[in-house]
Amino acid sequence: MANKEATIAEISEGIRNSSGVLLTEYRGLTVAQLKELRGNIRANASYAVVKNTLAKRAFNAEGIGTLDAELVGPTAIAFVHGDTVTVAKALRDFAKANTNLVIKGGYFDGAVITADEVKQLADLETREVLLAKLAGAFKASLFGAAYMFNAPLAQAARAVDALRQKQESA
Repeated sequence: MANKEATIAEISEGIRNSSGVLLTEYRGLTVAQLKELRGNIRANASYAVVKNTLAKRAFNAEGIGTLDAELVGPTAIAFVHGDTVTVAKALRDFAKANTNLVIKGGYFDGAVITADEVKQLADLETREVLLAKLAGAFKASLFGAAYMFNAPLAQAARAVDALRQKQESA
C-alpha cells in the first residue's frame, strides 16, 4: 500500500513539475524501441510506464479527472520539462516509424488535449524557430524605421549639394 502511495505521489509530482504531459500506448514496442524513444525525448522529457489505476488517482489528485478515458491499455507518460512542441514532434515522428506507438492525448497549458491536438501541437514550429522569426521581424521593422528616419536627411543633403553646384556654375 505504501509503495502505491509513493508511486501516486511520484506521478503527481511529475504532473505538477511538467510544462506538459503526453499519454501514449506502447503495446507491441520492444524494449529496444522504448529505449530509442526515451533517448529521442530525453533532453525535454522523461518517459515512464505507469499503471492506469495509479495514474488515474494521481491525475484526480491534481484535479485532472477528465483523462480517465485515455488511461486504458498499456500506458506510458511523457513528463515534459522542456519544450512541449519538441516532445510532441518526437512522439509523432516515432509513431510514424513505429506504428505500435499510439498517442492518446495529454494535458498542456491547464487543459486536457486530445490525440489530434497533440498532433497539431507537433505541427507547430519549435520555440527557437518562432523566436528567430520574431527577431527577424523586429530587425526588418527596425531597418525600415532607420531608413525612414535617414531618408529626409539624405534628401536634404542632396538638395544642399544641388544648390552648391548651381552656385558654383553661376
